[in-house]
Amino acid sequence: MHTPHDPYVRVRGAREHNLKGVDVDIPRDVLAVFTGVSGSGKSSLAFGTVYAEAQRRYFESVAPYARRLIHQVGAPKVGEITGLPPAVSLQQRRSAPTSRSSVGTVTRLSNSLRMLFSRAGSYPPGAERLDSDAFSPNTAAGACPRCHGLGEVHDTTEELLVPDPSLSIREGAIAAWPGAWQGKNLRDILDTLGHDVDRPWRELPAEERHWILFTDEQPVVTVHPVRDADRIQRPYQGTYMSARRYVLKTFSDTKSATLRAKAERFLTSTPCPACGGSRLRPEALAVTYAGRTIAELAALPLTDLAGLPDGDDETARVLTADLKSRIAPVVELGLGYLSLDRAAPTLSPGELQRLRLATQLRSGLFGVVYVLDEPSAGLHPADTEALLTVLERLKAAGNSVFVVEHHLDVVRGADWVVDVGPGAGEHGGRVLYSGPPAELASVTGSATAAYLFDESPGPARKVREPRGWLTVGPVTRHNLRAVTARFPLGAFTAVTGVSGSGKSTLVGELTEELPGVGRLVRVDQKPIGRTPRSNLATYTGLFDVVRKVFAGTEEARARGYGVGRFSFNVPGGRCETCQGEGFVSVELLFLPSAYAPCPDCAGARYNPGTLEVSYRGRTIAEVLDLTVEAAAEFFADTPAAARSLRTLLDVGLGYLRLGQPATELSGGEAQRIKLASELQRGRRGHTLYLLDEPTTGLHPADVEVLTDRLHGLVDAGHTVVVVEHDMTVVADADWVIDLGPGGGDQGGRVVAEGPPEEVSGARGSATAPYLARVMP
Repeated sequence: MHTPHDPYVRVRGAREHNLKGVDVDIPRDVLAVFTGVSGSGKSSLAFGTVYAEAQRRYFESVAPYARRLIHQVGAPKVGEITGLPPAVSLQQRRSAPTSRSSVGTVTRLSNSLRMLFSRAGSYPPGAERLDSDAFSPNTAAGACPRCHGLGEVHDTTEELLVPDPSLSIREGAIAAWPGAWQGKNLRDILDTLGHDVDRPWRELPAEERHWILFTDEQPVVTVHPVRDADRIQRPYQGTYMSARRYVLKTFSDTKSATLRAKAERFLTSTPCPACGGSRLRPEALAVTYAGRTIAELAALPLTDLAGLPDGDDETARVLTADLKSRIAPVVELGLGYLSLDRAAPTLSPGELQRLRLATQLRSGLFGVVYVLDEPSAGLHPADTEALLTVLERLKAAGNSVFVVEHHLDVVRGADWVVDVGPGAGEHGGRVLYSGPPAELASVTGSATAAYLFDESPGPARKVREPRGWLTVGPVTRHNLRAVTARFPLGAFTAVTGVSGSGKSTLVGELTEELPGVGRLVRVDQKPIGRTPRSNLATYTGLFDVVRKVFAGTEEARARGYGVGRFSFNVPGGRCETCQGEGFVSVELLFLPSAYAPCPDCAGARYNPGTLEVSYRGRTIAEVLDLTVEAAAEFFADTPAAARSLRTLLDVGLGYLRLGQPATELSGGEAQRIKLASELQRGRRGHTLYLLDEPTTGLHPADVEVLTDRLHGLVDAGHTVVVVEHDMTVVADADWVIDLGPGGGDQGGRVVAEGPPEEVSGARGSATAPYLARVMP
């Protein structure tokens, strides 16, 4: 019998995802790290079991009405958990934040700054005091009426709307118009209105061209369509909409990301002339503090904002002290280069998670379990030391800190290690060790132990001779000031530097237009889809092959089932209750929507008729449930499927299920799926591959597998450029470009460039001492 003061969180019989009835005891009030190769089951244990159970218990305590909405989300598959305090999760969010979200809103620092202006700002004579809401561009009281608080206005030009003026309207001169029937409808209306739709665009009078593209009029006419002879032609009432109006309406109203992206191609964006890009009303911009407007202070790096004067009266002193105390943990986590107005979508997942971590430091919670998802992701080794200090402070405040992590310095700094493995997917799901880090050395079969205690550098690799050079610059963008850099062709280049030093900005300047670049492939960490409908199989094209295999079975042919019958995206074979998603969306009041398994198909996605067809004893739903590794055996004699599966295995994704929803994949997994789909294409000619932190979220064992693949690309004559913080990968490169020396205004310069050996001895480089440690 456990007493209420049991110092351990005791998990019994955990079976979530690939966990095989795991029993483990983890002490409270410590920094505990969960390690293991990618897909071994660490996240299933930390998030899927411990955190999910803490959440479930919290929901049990809420009102029955609210619980009715929530209970479908499901309890974790676990026998019991005792000694579990309330939990706070800081995961790397898969969903992208909105353009209205900023560093200030994520950290809630904007609230403090707005309060300071509202209560202690200098107002113009006779002006009445404004509420703090009036200083926010996200409220009706504060938003600039011209740009609705977005800071920029969109418009378009004739050159964008009509890229080829030699075409006639009938031939599609107005590229911005929709295709199919809607585009034909607009052409027919113009024809009815008396415009010549067969004359080349450039021969039409300027006044006429301007009306067609930019008018705000919406005339309604009776159209007599000219259609095929065998169709009945009925006249109809058609309303004209100019190309500009169509593009702006689509951009602002559409829910489709594809349509929005297409509309964006025809738009220019310029700072709003009314607010100058500050997003606020003139009344708010008339108020100052220390001689500056709120927009000017929000544009300062946080390190500068922390130097704000205290003010003359008690109110100002209290409010500036509050603001500075909130800024301190953000600066401590190495994010002092950010400004409050920096848009959240431009931040890396690691930066976003550290901002939320800084906010938690101020919350003053006591006695909770913090469950963190790779807080070191995207961190330079120099910043990792600051992170460990912050985690220690959370622990010292009386909390337990459970961290899913691959960074060996974080593992070494922990009080307790839970090592899950030995392999991924089916080959993982067991706890190999739970105890102090030092004793992990004696555990055989642990992939972590091999890297944690063996610090001897790998064998030296001969640096490749480049077959040419790409020169970028001079670049002046973000914090880069007239920076020029050289990238060797036919070689492996690592771009390094502390967070915010300008690495991604510099690499973003590499484009297909540069001489020497044949084809450019950018492999980023953006999600491969935003709904459970998108998954590994659909993204790589593997699903098309699988559907053909099922449609070719005797049973399917006898029933007249074609390839479409086996798609869960169209009516026919899919379950209509969940429309083939396998999940139904549960709308929760005041909380984000959650997904619950479909009550009719229980997550299978298909209707009973489709599931009666099997191939080698498995239905299509069962095939989608296979891991990549199991599917590689199952489809070994189907060449098109085998090639696709082999490349997924090559980048270390054998543990993922074919039908795993895109919403469940991490940024690192999404990036490796993109890399795999690129590798499976037959490559012709020279390609430049750009990867932004490809080792994020990877165990050192998986990093080796991935870097071998990347070096294979270079050996095949291609060029690889990676933005990277993992020093073992940097030491293995042919060329290193180190930016810095600091972040933000203190960065943006090339501190050192050359082979790794040279850079490891560079003076004034934050990277050099860490690189020197791992050099052969």
